[in-house]
Amino acid sequence: MNKREFKDRVYERVALVGKALASPKRVELIELLAQTERTVEWLALATGMSLANTSQHLQVLRGAQLVESRKEGLYVHYRLASPAVGALHAAVRDVAAERDAEIDRLVRSYFGDRSGLDAVDMSELVERAERGEVVVIDVRPPEEFAAAHVVGARSVPLSILDEVVATLPRDRTVVAYCRGPFCVLADEAVKRLREAGLRAVRLHGGLPEWRAAGLPVASDAA
Repeated sequence: MNKREFKDRVYERVALVGKALASPKRVELIELLAQTERTVEWLALATGMSLANTSQHLQVLRGAQLVESRKEGLYVHYRLASPAVGALHAAVRDVAAERDAEIDRLVRSYFGDRSGLDAVDMSELVERAERGEVVVIDVRPPEEFAAAHVVGARSVPLSILDEVVATLPRDRTVVAYCRGPFCVLADEAVKRLREAGLRAVRLHGGLPEWRAAGLPVASDAA
């Protein structure tokens, strides 16, 4: 094998990763799997795809070595192949958000002006938590919280938020977080909490970003 052939073959393999990411649905699948392992059925429901299409997209991701799978009974479970895959997804997303003005327009169109939600960054949250100034709530589904969550956070899925508002302290700021910068759950939680008269802000980023920053993560998984 000469040098040219070596480079061509190596870059061909690298390009498989780029090809695997060249689909909005596969990008979404990676974002969901960055939270925790999921079945094909759950992923199909979450992404609005048929089981067949979901399986096909997952096969492409597996062919590029981005995801792995295991079978348990009748169900196939998928997970990210390594934390590096989540980091790759975040890097691609952040570059796109920085360079593509259309993404900013879409975010503003959907969320409105998010500046009013007073996003707190991760380092500030750590400091305020140490001083006992905040209570942190994770508004993702319970199984995602069980797999991994910010240390000290309380699981309050958005679906039951209204039922537990009365149990949240009014003398501290409530910080809500979810899956990442494009996740709608934390924004909705902050709006509801403020309507209930609580001081509430969202975390800038989500659990994957928190974990990638090397900040403490806990797990309830067996």
